Amino acid sequence: MSFAAFDAFFTGDARRHLLAAVEMALSEDGPDLTSLAVFSPSDVLRARITAKEDTLVAGLPVVPLTLSTLGALAACDLEFPVDEGARAAKGTVVCRMSGPAVALLKSERVMLNFISHLSGIANLTARYVAALAGTTTRLLDTRKTLPGLRYPEKYAVTVGGGTNHRKNLADMLMLKDNHIDRAGGIPQAMAALRKAYENSMEKMPPVEIECRSLEEVTQAVAENPARIMFDNMDPPTMRRARALVPQGIETEASGGVDLDAIAAVAASGVDFVSVGRITHSAPTADFSMQIESIPQT
Repeated sequence: MSFAAFDAFFTGDARRHLLAAVEMALSEDGPDLTSLAVFSPSDVLRARITAKEDTLVAGLPVVPLTLSTLGALAACDLEFPVDEGARAAKGTVVCRMSGPAVALLKSERVMLNFISHLSGIANLTARYVAALAGTTTRLLDTRKTLPGLRYPEKYAVTVGGGTNHRKNLADMLMLKDNHIDRAGGIPQAMAALRKAYENSMEKMPPVEIECRSLEEVTQAVAENPARIMFDNMDPPTMRRARALVPQGIETEASGGVDLDAIAAVAASGVDFVSVGRITHSAPTADFSMQIESIPQT
């Protein structure tokens, strides 16, 4: 099976961090002493991973990555009846595998943890995306992710139909309240950014300015950033703020947006709404691995 979207996402730093996360998950489990005692190196198991609820499926490519990290992939046969990113009904088998017993049992919890966690994020993201249907507002994630899982979680957001905000602090220069207050205002903070890049302006990442008031929005517009964020504004204030921003500057709403509030936020006409809870508060989806055959002594 081709995992084109997964492979396209996980290149460079993203793939490096993913592999590190898989390696750490296997390492923190330690050796599977129970399986090593009970199964011989030649024992082969057949198993399946099943969705125990209706769910989007995200993270299937972690199965071969985990087995590869253990050095067992070449000895395994894998089948994926469901496409990565597809929706699976309760009871659907999403992966079948056979291979060395010790390797499959050592990998079981790591594979399930990734698939369950990423599928849960995709599910919650899809609910927010559905709430934006009929608008031009797009859903953004944030950097409110679990340590070490930034890239897998942001990948899961794309499976659910969301859009990634900056993946790290270098993707975009974001002037937040602490930067603005330290510099003495938005004009001064922008001047500090431009000074930092005065000899290499072509290398300067896009700038987003966080605004807490209409006055700050007016100041931000004068600096012509790539995007202006309306931080914790109520819908009436947000509509007024949106009217101050000319075409050519993107707008983003942020701060405490939930499913009940997102439609009103989108009605203000913002280009994006960022929601931290799609990663930091997504419930896991329920998957399990069942052994189909066990070698007999």
